[in-house]
Amino acid sequence: MNDTAHDRTEQQLREALEALAGDVHAAPDAYRMARGDWLRRERRRRLVLTVLITVVFALAILIGLWVLNASPSGPGVVFHNAGPLGPGLDSGATTALMGHL
Repeated sequence: MNDTAHDRTEQQLREALEALAGDVHAAPDAYRMARGDWLRRERRRRLVLTVLITVVFALAILIGLWVLNASPSGPGVVFHNAGPLGPGLDSGATTALMGHL
């Protein structure tokens, strides 16, 4: 394709698009309406995000409290032999560790 054919095609396309664009007229309040729609969508997006964060945070707290409440209430393995000297350190264990003083 040579340059003159390319230039002629480009010129014809430009004229056709200018003719189409000349028929298009924006509504007088188009910008105000578009801006209002955009602001509504932005407010809704922020509200949905806030509600979602609140729900996730509340669920995390509830699951944490449920897990803490579901733990056994017994002494557990660590504090099994809790004597007067502390967990796992009764007088026999202290004597075995330190000897007779």
